[in-house]
Amino acid sequence: MAAGRGTPAGSCAVTVRVICLHGPESTGKSTLATALAAQLNAPLVEEYGRLWCEEHGAHTRMVDLVEIAAEHHRRISAARSAAEAAGQGWLILDTDPVMTAVWAQMLYDAQDPAFANLQSPADLYLVPDIDLPWVADGLRYLGEADTRRRFLDLSIAELDRCALPYALVQGSGPARTAAAMRAIQARFSA
Repeated sequence: MAAGRGTPAGSCAVTVRVICLHGPESTGKSTLATALAAQLNAPLVEEYGRLWCEEHGAHTRMVDLVEIAAEHHRRISAARSAAEAAGQGWLILDTDPVMTAVWAQMLYDAQDPAFANLQSPADLYLVPDIDLPWVADGLRYLGEADTRRRFLDLSIAELDRCALPYALVQGSGPARTAAAMRAIQARFSA
């Protein structure tokens, strides 16, 4: 067992590189996550917060946000283990508990201490800019220009506070996906 973390000597362990989409609502995170998963032939962990809101409604309490973060953390941990076992090189996350903590900050100007125990940071955070028009979909509700700017600023501030690597991604459609791929290549080609 010399090769590392439970890997038998002589076998090649695959390092799973985790890319997380992070930022305000209606910036194309889910679309971009799906496109990146296809390009990188990677599993995708869907945004649990959205699934929760589809079932329970869009307005959340702090306790709900902690529950969302905990379940998202469980799903990410399981997907990371499965990707490692399958020898996959990439895992794409459509947000994570770091983003749920930003939601808490945005909605309640506070973060529950439980968020600190639910972190399993990605290797790179891609932050789609607010350069796409906001689209109402029945769950989104922070569409004012100044609110979107504040949400983006809080999203980036949390990554800075946690010293997590990120890249701002701009453009629309294929140009946005290409910008994200360039950021991934820049991060992992060194």
